[in-house]
Amino acid sequence: MQLFGLGVSNIPLLDYLYKLSSKVTVFDNRTIEQIPKEIMDIITRYSFEFSFGENNLSKLVGFDLIFRSPSCMPTQKELVDEEKRGAIITSEIEMLMEMAPCKIIGVTGSDGKTTTTSLIYEIVKQAGYNTYLGGNIGYPLFTKLGEMKKDDIVVLELSSFQLMNMTVSPNIAVITNISPNHLNIHKDYEEYIEAKKNIFKNQKEDGILVLNYDNEITRDCKEDANGKVLYFSSREKLENGVIVDNDVIKECEDRLRKHIISTNNINLRGSHNHENVCAAIAATKSFIDMDTIVTAIKNFKGVEHRIEFIKEIDGVKWYNDSIGTSPTRTIAGLKSFDEDIVLIAGGYDKNLDYEPLAKPIVDKVKTLILIGQTSNKIYKVVEKELERQGKQMEICKCSEFSRNYSNSKKKGETWSDRTVFTC
Repeated sequence: MQLFGLGVSNIPLLDYLYKLSSKVTVFDNRTIEQIPKEIMDIITRYSFEFSFGENNLSKLVGFDLIFRSPSCMPTQKELVDEEKRGAIITSEIEMLMEMAPCKIIGVTGSDGKTTTTSLIYEIVKQAGYNTYLGGNIGYPLFTKLGEMKKDDIVVLELSSFQLMNMTVSPNIAVITNISPNHLNIHKDYEEYIEAKKNIFKNQKEDGILVLNYDNEITRDCKEDANGKVLYFSSREKLENGVIVDNDVIKECEDRLRKHIISTNNINLRGSHNHENVCAAIAATKSFIDMDTIVTAIKNFKGVEHRIEFIKEIDGVKWYNDSIGTSPTRTIAGLKSFDEDIVLIAGGYDKNLDYEPLAKPIVDKVKTLILIGQTSNKIYKVVEKELERQGKQMEICKCSEFSRNYSNSKKKGETWSDRTVFTC
């Protein structure tokens, strides 16, 4: 038996496999010096074999069962070769879904999955269920399997990496949307889309699939669904589903629309968050009464790093939307504000197309501050859009967060000259 990658999700397996008296080898591309001491202590105590460092996979031969962490892509040659030899490739999250004795709700999507998952979790807790939150957020739930009962509910956020090659699906599956993301890791966009679809492909006839009607890719997932499909939308007045209509979230059944909650009573900013609320309602309304759902929605304050209000300084409100690591997320965040915006953007390059960002930035942003690997890419598309519209914008390209910046439209100005950047 082999454990591939010592990520957070695989660590609970160390104890579990030891109790089964399994013969285990642990693989990781970090050196032994880089492995946390507490993990090495466990490996040593259990007398597990290990292979660490750059060439660790040279010993990946002859295993029966391989657990991969989400960061270890199943398309790696060594894993593919072992599977061809007859090894079973699985993961902690897949084993959890196979072994859990209770209902599982799974959420995936390019944007909004953490907020939607967290809200579903709060709704289910509000209804009095013993509830477990895990997957891409929360705590690795494999260690909790022994505590789970038939009437409990597990709520999981599932990434494309976790869903790749998945052979089991949750009872209730939600796809918030699908747009290009993680293309620096996935082979192509098609592989990314197919990974997302695994959240429902193995559902049974009694399964429920919640889909975003406004997203063409998710809307068309209905054709491959095995169970019941529920749509949500912020653009269309659906005959059946959950919609946002004139700042009110409504439940639609056979063209009859029932008022659920005004968006004014929701603590989350932006139409994209109202869509997340619709998705959460659609996922839970089959087994939780609407009054309980509304109470949970009203009490939900949101999730860290997602248009999270931090502080007001000298009349300037600071929001942390650092989860906005794709153009679609950034655009959704920008649409949430009517005020003048100073946008700090950039960061790690995931090989995405930044052209769609240009017009929303030019239309909504007063001052643009660029950092990280993607700063030049964003700068070029914004400059092109400014030229097209005949506009000007203050753009600051920074190598680090400091009081001075370079390449500004207003040369020589410093952070301290502008109250909007008060530190």
